Amino acid sequence: MGHKVVVFDISVVRALWETRVKKHKAWQKKEAERLEKSALEKIKEEWNFVAECRRKGIPQAAYCKNGFVDTSVRLLDKIERKSLARQSSLSKERDKRSSEFVFELSGEHWQELPDSLKEQTHLKEWHISNTLIQIIPTYIELFQAMRILDLPKNQISRLPAEIGCLKNLKELNVSFNRLKSIPPELGDCEGLEKLDCSGNLELTELPFELSNLKQVSFVDISVNKFSSVPICVLRMSNLRWLDISNNNLNDLPQDIDRLEELETFLLYKNKMTYLPYALLNLKKLTLLVVSGDHLVELPTALCDSSTPLKFVSLMDNPIENTQYQDGDDMIESERDRQHFDKEFMKAYLEDLKERESVPSYTTKVSFSLQL
Repeated sequence: MGHKVVVFDISVVRALWETRVKKHKAWQKKEAERLEKSALEKIKEEWNFVAECRRKGIPQAAYCKNGFVDTSVRLLDKIERKSLARQSSLSKERDKRSSEFVFELSGEHWQELPDSLKEQTHLKEWHISNTLIQIIPTYIELFQAMRILDLPKNQISRLPAEIGCLKNLKELNVSFNRLKSIPPELGDCEGLEKLDCSGNLELTELPFELSNLKQVSFVDISVNKFSSVPICVLRMSNLRWLDISNNNLNDLPQDIDRLEELETFLLYKNKMTYLPYALLNLKKLTLLVVSGDHLVELPTALCDSSTPLKFVSLMDNPIENTQYQDGDDMIESERDRQHFDKEFMKAYLEDLKERESVPSYTTKVSFSLQL
């Protein structure tokens, strides 16, 4: 028996494929319309616009208002011109600041301060960052004109007691170093106005002697291991900004209302289950940020929209890090992550200042998106 050969009419085959092609084109058109209407294209447009603005050095506040991004091309040209003018102004200001009274040092090739520095006792400012320097020398006591010690993101493991000799010191920034304690002699710098010890990861207390710092208006001790608000902080009668977020706090002291001048209080990423009614006595408080995951009790007046207080409860949903690292690498990774987190919150709080009101809570979401 021979083979059976099935013969199709070519017109039928052609019609079949034309129908399939039409259906596929119709599906592509609907998919394009769906994407155009979906938030994905808007996110992609905003992402590209933000990336372009960052590439050109345009500040976020110029194109992001109340959480919304203005992607207007005309706006981009406008704020780019403003940014160029601002950069020119900043350049002049930087040149002015880089005077004979200011010392600046940066870069991981620096493991210790240059020997010539001890001869420049006329300096009023030190700006040292992103180095491998571990120790601030004792000869710092010779710099009696010192007003600003800006030492973030180094490897500093201790501060010398001689720092207490700097009677004219106004600002001390030792954030994101490796400090495990603060010398009590710092309490002798009674003119200090700003203290930033954030991101050292291991700080658990501040010395009682810091109670003498009655001129301090800004204290940041976030990203450490404080289990309570230090007593010395409660005695800083001029304090306006207090950031003790990302620590091990379970509650607040009942006499927290001693901080009568307090305006901004950041408490998020702690494990508090309630907020004391004493917070209502802080009449100048305008911004309070907490983590609401564990809160079961809080004064209802904190959420009253008729008051000037902006109360924000962050509902945090952290994504666990499954990458395991050893020793110093893990510490540095944690330090970098926490630094990024603080920068994120700084931008968020700047945005809050421009809003007339805030949501009752904010859910912080971490996600990755490939476009």
